[in-house]
Amino acid sequence: MAILPITIYGDKILKEKTKQISQVDDNLIRLIKDMFETMHNANGVGLAANQVGIDKSIFIVDLHTVEGYEKLKPQVFINPKIILHSDEKNIYEEGCLSLPNLRAEVARSSEIKIQYIDTDENINEIDADDFFARVILHEYDHLLGKMIPDRVEDEIKKLLKYELASIRERKVKIDYPITNRKL
Repeated sequence: MAILPITIYGDKILKEKTKQISQVDDNLIRLIKDMFETMHNANGVGLAANQVGIDKSIFIVDLHTVEGYEKLKPQVFINPKIILHSDEKNIYEEGCLSLPNLRAEVARSSEIKIQYIDTDENINEIDADDFFARVILHEYDHLLGKMIPDRVEDEIKKLLKYELASIRERKVKIDYPITNRKL
């Protein structure tokens, strides 16, 4: 396993929709293991493949360190699709490994149903709510080429302008590896 550098705001790959995965093979399993190691090293709870420079429709979630989710096993979502979401929204402050040191309040559906393929190539559906739903929606956004700044009001985005510029120019102090160049 390896710790991969994380792409950050301004990297082109984060603004593009990812490509579907046609099969689960040894290379994908290695990527998944590397993604978990990378996410844990950066103290994250979710990570999408394009956040490590890979143009594939896959993300991982591990909430075992979050109070109330200690028994939830780490999960892999391949070619996910949100099939239902509640109209009820919750507003909560979010962070992102690709937006180091930046936090902003984001409104997201409080309940969702997601369909995805697991590593055995089985189609699954699960319901998620509250924080679990938020993390899934956050990572799912990455696969669509969206990030926190795309989900906040224009006034808030203006307030984040200088922080976003610092991140894009790689003028932030981070304790995990990031890409050297814009991917």
